[in-house]
Amino acid sequence: MKIGIIGAGNIGGNLTRRLTVLGHDVSVANSRGPETLTALAEETGATPVTVGEAARGAEIVVVTVPLKVVPDPPSGLLDGAADGVAVIDTGNYYPRQRDGRIAAIEDDGLTESRWTERHIGHPVVKAFNGTYAQDILDRPLPAGDPGRMALPVAGDDEAAKRKVRELIDALGFDTVDAGGIDDSWRQQPGTPVYGLRNGVEAVTKALAEASPQRTPEFSG
Repeated sequence: MKIGIIGAGNIGGNLTRRLTVLGHDVSVANSRGPETLTALAEETGATPVTVGEAARGAEIVVVTVPLKVVPDPPSGLLDGAADGVAVIDTGNYYPRQRDGRIAAIEDDGLTESRWTERHIGHPVVKAFNGTYAQDILDRPLPAGDPGRMALPVAGDDEAAKRKVRELIDALGFDTVDAGGIDDSWRQQPGTPVYGLRNGVEAVTKALAEASPQRTPEFSG
């Protein structure tokens, strides 16, 4: 597949590394410009592009940027993407540590990914937000291995969610359907599944045990 990755930090960089190994055609962008991605491009064979070019022709686009910069996407961010493009949102809201207080999330009760998709103007699938970046490289296992990790995946578009779950399976991880985007609070920071390194049964249990009330650490 052709995959665009917007954000070349820990998660974006390691997804670039793994997806190119799997043979996907990856374009990667960051806010500082393609000239700053030369080393990653040389390492992986990915194509460095501007943020506005990352989605061109892409069947999957990964948005992995700090939440505080989401309200200012380039005009036409997803212009030129393939029909039925699936957009993965890996983002988390860290009001105290990074993003500042976002009233729509804290006062209006929007999930982080619902807030994100309203700004980018396209439905998203929430995945990888509670995954340690190094695990993307170090912990893939074949399907059926009893030690295989499972990742929660939430989204309203069932076709897009299925595409993302198939990609995660190819990366070496199981998935658990975490419901729609309005249910994605179950995998936000501070919930039992956030950062959990375990299999399908444990991830399913952790999602069920989540509370919609934000913990003080992740409240502004």
